[in-house]
Amino acid sequence: MANEEITGNDQGSDREVRQASPANRRRFRIPGIIKGLSVTFRTMMQPAVTVQYPHEKEELAPRARGVIALKEENCTSCMLCSRSCPDWCIYIEGHKTKAPPRREGGKERSVNILDRFDIDYGLCMYCGICVEVCPFDALFWSPEFEYSEFRIANLLHDKDKLGEWMETVPEVEPLESGAVQPKAKK
Repeated sequence: MANEEITGNDQGSDREVRQASPANRRRFRIPGIIKGLSVTFRTMMQPAVTVQYPHEKEELAPRARGVIALKEENCTSCMLCSRSCPDWCIYIEGHKTKAPPRREGGKERSVNILDRFDIDYGLCMYCGICVEVCPFDALFWSPEFEYSEFRIANLLHDKDKLGEWMETVPEVEPLESGAVQPKAKK
């Protein structure tokens, strides 16, 4: 079927199928080869644009997504990030404890203490839903991307490792002129 030529009108009623001659096949093949080789030779003469990683490192965009960092003191163990994760790669454990009252004469309050916060980057698809859904700004995108491992089991990072990546999180850029200021929390 590859060597057949279809002729006829656009309606397809009187189509005639005939065998393409070897001369016709050669005639169409040679200009294609010449055109392809011309593209190859043109690109061979241009300088390479490949970055020789890891010897040279490319400059990342200011807010590049690399890995998720945890600000532990902001986390209240509410589990919103864990429940909204489509991959179920966030593991959180916590316990409640009594804290002193905020005002004199008030009653003791119950607060959540974070015991375990792990993210399995072998399962994570880096969608960012956990960062967006966190109401306490405990999760951030860090531009760090060099955390490969030889064993997939080592891609489970705990709260200490996630906290180390917090140092690499860039400062939030100020709003552009004319942008609406967010409402202050009461």
